[in-house]
Amino acid sequence: MKICIHFGLCGGCTLQNLPPEEYRARKREQVMKALAHAGLPDMEVREPVMVPPRSRRRAVFKLSKAKGEIAAGFHAAKSHAIVDMRECLVLTPALFALAAELRLALKPILHDGEKWECHVAQTDTGLDLAFRSPRKLTPALTAALAAGFSGAEGTKKVARIIFNNEIAMENAVPMVTLGGAKVVPPPHAFLQATKEGEAALQEHVQSLTAKARHIADLFAGLGTFTFALARNARVHAVEQDHESLAALASAAKSTPGLKPITTEKRDLFKEPLTPPELRTFDAVLLDPPRAGAEAQATALAASQVPRVVYVSCDAGSFARDAAILAGAGFRHGPVTPIDQFLWSGHIELVAGFERKR
Repeated sequence: MKICIHFGLCGGCTLQNLPPEEYRARKREQVMKALAHAGLPDMEVREPVMVPPRSRRRAVFKLSKAKGEIAAGFHAAKSHAIVDMRECLVLTPALFALAAELRLALKPILHDGEKWECHVAQTDTGLDLAFRSPRKLTPALTAALAAGFSGAEGTKKVARIIFNNEIAMENAVPMVTLGGAKVVPPPHAFLQATKEGEAALQEHVQSLTAKARHIADLFAGLGTFTFALARNARVHAVEQDHESLAALASAAKSTPGLKPITTEKRDLFKEPLTPPELRTFDAVLLDPPRAGAEAQATALAASQVPRVVYVSCDAGSFARDAAILAGAGFRHGPVTPIDQFLWSGHIELVAGFERKR
């Protein structure tokens, strides 16, 4: 296995030096330890589903200028120093190539000592760049950004540039395909880290909800699972971020062949769906942020929902919430880790729970 030239310095790939079998075992053991700590040592953990190298489609580049030169990359381990990226075995080729393009485009724009961030996602229609900077967007800065990314290749690669939440340039409407639906993501919208991992998660979620006819999709985001589920069932998508929810609702209206999709803006951390509200659903999908869904899991435990499917990016919060469901009489199926975060300490996973009858 090739080791990145930045290994040991960059904070991103701390496990890249492990042999493949030992690495996969480490990821699996991570989930097993979390489950045992939560009192679920008998919960089966399958072998991880691996995504290929060079498949990560979103990233946050750290940018700085010193002595007239731009550094573009990630933070060093346990440091705010920027590792100027010259190789990456995780990012898609398009995202890796962007590092060089950022150095060139931003060299005449950044001042010495200045630091920016660039949040980037690879969409179907080009790269979606969102800069965060201490500066305000001015006409001169807008023109400079457009000039920096306006070359023949840059025009093809960059769909949109957002600067501190304002549109600075748009060559094409950014678009991602989710379950067959074309969705226009708002700036900084959440996407699964890789297309391959997303497809594996969708496949497992669809399998675990195959018999359901009315599904609550909680923490729905842009509709990562909503549209795939709506091929066979009515779906109620609940999400706190109003821009993501609006993008989901708009795509639902323009996508043929779907069962009815309804939407609801709601903070499920503060206001989880209650047992009476959950009564009409025969399956609930949870896909919360890293903190998990403790309040919603507690409400589900008190409800009569027959099936819960849980997608998580944190083994610890998942294990805590799984213990809540198990304590209320849900039988747990196997956990399938989906390793979207190659060579890091993070792991995605999916599991199903069925209420004992």
